[in-house]
Amino acid sequence: MNKGVVKFFNETKGFGFIKDENSSTEYFVHVSGLKDDVRENDEVTYDLVEGRKGLNAVNVKLA
Repeated sequence: MNKGVVKFFNETKGFGFIKDENSSTEYFVHVSGLKDDVRENDEVTYDLVEGRKGLNAVNVKLA
C-alpha cells in the first residue's frame, strides 16, 4: 500500500489526482478505483496499476 494526499478530485467528472507522500509523484485516480468517498486534502492509502496513460491509483481508502 502506498500513502498520499488527494491533491484534486472532481466529483462531477469522477476523477482526480493523488500526490504520493514519499516521491511527490502524482497519480491519476478514477471514481471506479475508490473504496471510500474522498475529498481534496484527504490522506489516503492506495495501490497502483498500469493504465492506458501510466500508473493509476486503485483501491483508494481513507488513511
